[in-house]
Amino acid sequence: MANFDQAEGLRRMLAGARTRIYTFLSATSGEEKGAMLVNLAASLAQTGSDVLVLDACTSSEGVSARLQANGATLQQVAAQERALDEVVQSVPEGFGVAALMRGSQRAAIREPKQVQRLSNVFDMVAAQADIVVVDAELGSDDSFPLPALANGEIVVQVSTSPESITSAYAIIKRLNNQLGRRPCGVLVTGASEKEAQVVYQNMAQAANRYLAVKLCSMGSVPADEHLSRAARLRRSVVDAFPLAGASVAFRRLAGKFAPSEVAIGELHDLSASGANF
Repeated sequence: MANFDQAEGLRRMLAGARTRIYTFLSATSGEEKGAMLVNLAASLAQTGSDVLVLDACTSSEGVSARLQANGATLQQVAAQERALDEVVQSVPEGFGVAALMRGSQRAAIREPKQVQRLSNVFDMVAAQADIVVVDAELGSDDSFPLPALANGEIVVQVSTSPESITSAYAIIKRLNNQLGRRPCGVLVTGASEKEAQVVYQNMAQAANRYLAVKLCSMGSVPADEHLSRAARLRRSVVDAFPLAGASVAFRRLAGKFAPSEVAIGELHDLSASGANF
């Protein structure tokens, strides 16, 4: 997404072009979450997809701070303080980044009319992309700041630590209480494929037994020192160290998250019919 083109966004909306929205919730550290989002977005961009990373964190700094993106927020556009074409900033990794709100703006979306205006701006910005990767948090009432974030595909990031697994299950339980029973993706980072499979299977069994919620494995990313080395270089690992284990994993993930792939809910249906992924 090199440039924001409002006219192109309107054309895509009128034509019914579908933007795939992935809303990520993390049970890992801010550093691990940011690295995952940046490298996944960079990998998706390398496939030729137009990718937007949206920072929708409402209680802490999210991925836009990591990328030092200081453009207009969607909240400022909704309040008619900034222009729509000032929202999306391009980064060297090949994707666009935008922020829903910052600082004191986080208290400005309590009224339904304000939420609706912000939702309209989000729809126009999202229409520019093939894929929107959302860095999100649940609010104190277990809701998302915008309804569209709950309507997309929800993925929970988890590591192999007991604390992270417990936190990830708590997130899934909160989602279930707020949104009802619906599929949810699980992405395990900092783990070998074998470790990730154990984490996923344990979580899936617990979610199915106690919440009647079906989980879907979205894959894993191994622990790899090249991730931190790439971060120090202010580059994505897939660009700086394309042969690293983490780079291979992110390219594999990009194949799962690409627009041509089926949705998380559809993965469950196909898995039940015997398809292999």
